[in-house]
Amino acid sequence: MNIKEAKEEIINTVEAYLKKDDTGAYEIPIERQRPVLLMGPPGIGKTAIMEQVASELHINLVSYTITHHTRQSAIGLPFISHKNYDGREYAVTEYTMSEIVASIYDRIEKSGIHEGILFLDEINCVSETLAPTMLQFLQYKTFGTHRVPDGFVIVTAGNPPQYNKSVRDLDIVTLDRVKRINIDADFDCWKEYAYKAGVHGSILAYLEIKKDKFYSVKNTMDGARFVTARGWEDLSRIIRVYEELGKTVSKSLTEQYLQDDETAEDFAAYYELYRKYRTVYRIPEILEGTAAFDEKQIRTAPFDEKLSLISLLIDALNGEFREYAEDLELQKEIYEFCRKMRETAAGNPMNGAGNAGLSRSGGIVYTCALSELDREKELLREQTEAHLLDRAALRASRRKIAALTEAVQLLKEKQAGECDAAAEFAILKDWFTKREADRRARAEKAGEHLTNSFSFLAEVFGEGQEMVIFLTELAAGYYSLKYVSDCGNEAYYKYNKLLLLKDRRSDLRAEIDRMLRL
Repeated sequence: MNIKEAKEEIINTVEAYLKKDDTGAYEIPIERQRPVLLMGPPGIGKTAIMEQVASELHINLVSYTITHHTRQSAIGLPFISHKNYDGREYAVTEYTMSEIVASIYDRIEKSGIHEGILFLDEINCVSETLAPTMLQFLQYKTFGTHRVPDGFVIVTAGNPPQYNKSVRDLDIVTLDRVKRINIDADFDCWKEYAYKAGVHGSILAYLEIKKDKFYSVKNTMDGARFVTARGWEDLSRIIRVYEELGKTVSKSLTEQYLQDDETAEDFAAYYELYRKYRTVYRIPEILEGTAAFDEKQIRTAPFDEKLSLISLLIDALNGEFREYAEDLELQKEIYEFCRKMRETAAGNPMNGAGNAGLSRSGGIVYTCALSELDREKELLREQTEAHLLDRAALRASRRKIAALTEAVQLLKEKQAGECDAAAEFAILKDWFTKREADRRARAEKAGEHLTNSFSFLAEVFGEGQEMVIFLTELAAGYYSLKYVSDCGNEAYYKYNKLLLLKDRRSDLRAEIDRMLRL
């Protein structure tokens, strides 16, 4: 299965393992909760989906690469204790708590959440001395004499032997104690994730043309040559930062992430073309509807050039759609913050009071806003230490803190402490109203850019395959679909409907031809 299907299967497994009956006992007893074994090539996102699963289910994630551990660190260090048996005292060897088990208890203490996932990567690369311990662990959920707390589901991962010389073949005894999920590299599946993660348009366009370059592992006379999904995503991040800094994206840079000379050189050459197309086609002008262009030249361009043009439009639009979604969620958070401040000013915190009490003495709103900001900062610190936030949630939390900091600074600059509570709240209300107006203006502008993109493509290509590709890419994007769903777009509905009707007519013609041949 692909990585998306594997993620869904893990979610189903965790939910099933954590389900309890009416007496509070687990429906599936602990000893029957088979650890999950994800088996697949390196760099396809096994660790990433564990972070997503934990975040979506609001549970803990404790992650270790087991090859970094010795027998001592996994099961604990021995020490001598004294026990009394039948009236005689004996010296007995016991073990300190395993670092891994201890870290689970630490995470529970920091987060206050008693359920989670213990993820152990490279499970089939353990040393000879640790192998028996891992068998015991998979069967009984214990490291040495210390048991993994109930409520923690065990998920492991490994690479097939062809990808790692250190791999040990798991025997039947071990495999019969796990729930095995085999994962394959799948570009179309990864592309859905890539759009949401903001992977650079040049990479998506290149891989759309050359899907065979998405994932490969080859053993050559000079050693292993490989390209992975992880490599593409990390390359995307450095490209975006390089572009912001005005630095050159060279072949030497791509080779650091794509460890296959041929692919690295090929992509570096394509990236130069992609940058050239960005300049030649003046994407900002197309989005604004002011571009002057030679229709014939574009229409007769090579297919990969047309695909690059579409990718440039999609990349620019997706940036705006992502901003729309993030701004909308942030504004909802700020609205709740302002509501708290209003009710604080009214003297009835969070109880829904009307305007009564808005004449309270000044400084109360500023003080409460400052307290709310401090609370958010502390919450971020706690959640970060407890590893409860994925990348998107962390970004959202930081943006909220930045907005609240702006509000508190504004109240301070306006010397809100010298006016009454009603005037304090009026400052916040004006601030919120301006932010909302700016947000709506950006959302409206994104809609205009989408409409202008459709107009450009229709004028140059009509309802040909280029329009189909453009619509398909929009439909594959999480943020583009959210934008259209929330805000609507007449051009999107128009061309989507026309192409659906066109497909329907083609299907009908094919059916008629089939009937006539009978």
